[in-house]
Amino acid sequence: MKSSKKEKSWILYDCTISTYSMIMVSTIFPLYLRLCFKNGGVMDGSFTVYWGYLNSFGRFLIAIAAPVLGTIADYKGYKMKFFKVFCVIGIIFTALLGIVPDEFYLLIAAIFVISTIGNAGSNIFYDAFLVDVTEKNRMDIISSIGFAAGYIGNLIAFAVCMVIVILSQLHKIPLSTSAAYKICFVITAIWCTIFSVPIIKNVKQEYGIEKEDKIVKNSFKRIYNTLKNIKKNKNLFVFLLAYFFFIDGVNTIITMATSFGADLGISTTSMLLVLLLTQLVAFPSAIIYGKLAEKYQGKTMLYVGIIIYSGICIYGFFIRDVVGFWILAMLVGTSQGGLQALSRSFFGKLVPKESNNEFFGFFNIFGRFATIIGPLLVSIATLITGKSTNGVLSILVLFIIGGLILMRVQYSDNKDKDSSLLKFKDIESQA
Repeated sequence: MKSSKKEKSWILYDCTISTYSMIMVSTIFPLYLRLCFKNGGVMDGSFTVYWGYLNSFGRFLIAIAAPVLGTIADYKGYKMKFFKVFCVIGIIFTALLGIVPDEFYLLIAAIFVISTIGNAGSNIFYDAFLVDVTEKNRMDIISSIGFAAGYIGNLIAFAVCMVIVILSQLHKIPLSTSAAYKICFVITAIWCTIFSVPIIKNVKQEYGIEKEDKIVKNSFKRIYNTLKNIKKNKNLFVFLLAYFFFIDGVNTIITMATSFGADLGISTTSMLLVLLLTQLVAFPSAIIYGKLAEKYQGKTMLYVGIIIYSGICIYGFFIRDVVGFWILAMLVGTSQGGLQALSRSFFGKLVPKESNNEFFGFFNIFGRFATIIGPLLVSIATLITGKSTNGVLSILVLFIIGGLILMRVQYSDNKDKDSSLLKFKDIESQA
């Protein structure tokens, strides 16, 4: 079955989410901000601390606000309005980073936080639009293709930006390194704009609740009643708990990869190349996961992803050279997008369509805070043993716990009725 215009438009927006994350959070912008801080007299070691604070602050704000924003957006006609606002904020403030003078590094940091809030905020409603653009039996493949599109978008945009930066550093083009970085931010903003147009133009909110008076007050009441009646949402919240653990493991491996590579003596250039090739592997792998989920069910493929990641943790313990790191990176690429994509689509099947924004708000909270336990485990294991390979092995605990909790989630893709077992109408009647 061919994808509809709505599905294709939704899929394309993943190019903005993934590209922003790659260029602005993981690679180019951190290098630029470090340069600005260094020129401003801030020591390199101190920058690492500040960079952690900046990312934590932005994520914390959007994570706390996510359920409230999502609950309000459940009212008909509000989802796209919220999506547009956050999307535009993200694009404008990303572009602003291309024109602010380097010496105003605190202003640059503040603008980055706002751009992050815009990008992450739009992601809440983007995920929630999945239930509006496709049927339940196609959520796995559409979500997987979305992640795949994001990876190929990463590959193109990041490759262009990396070429500009490297050529400037080699003095092959008449640009300073700082100017090259700024061009990358403008490219990112333009890229995000291009891939935002289809979803804004072609996707509409199909499900929601009718508007009523005192929307904000009633939204808080709905959140309160959802939490108060958590037993009626047990199936969904059990999945969120499982998701918190195994996605913490995924995020930790992504976050700590460069640090682990540095411990093995891998150069920065080599690690950037590894990162590019990982995206190339992740592109078809995400689609394969989606296809297999159609045949063997999404929950089964979640188990497959968890098992593969568990194997990665064990293999990481035995790595002693650069070749082993390359193999590890390729293994991560095989399952990274698949596990993330199927988690999103599986959750989309569990939530009641009329209140999907509220519940995707909770999904966002668990995802945002899910890089807490893993880095702590890695740090403690490495500190005690003196070997980062032991730190990688410690992440295995997260996948084991996540997999065991996932076994408690009751769902079958073969059921025609709503398998979430969420009696949302009963909750609404108590509001």
